[in-house]
Amino acid sequence: MTRDPADLTTADYLDGAREMAVVDRPYLAHLLAEEAAQRTADPATAAAIRATYPDPTTTRTETD
Repeated sequence: MTRDPADLTTADYLDGAREMAVVDRPYLAHLLAEEAAQRTADPATAAAIRATYPDPTTTRTETD
């Protein structure tokens, strides 16, 4: 495991996003995926990453 965030790759961030999604931490998954998307040179790939892990604060529905 690396201790320097500069050593992390796009794949590392996506792996973290997947792990957070599995343990029901959607906001952390979104943040990690957003970092991965920013590190991706291809705009279509970045858009796909963002679509896979949307911001849960904007997609949440209120219930009574």
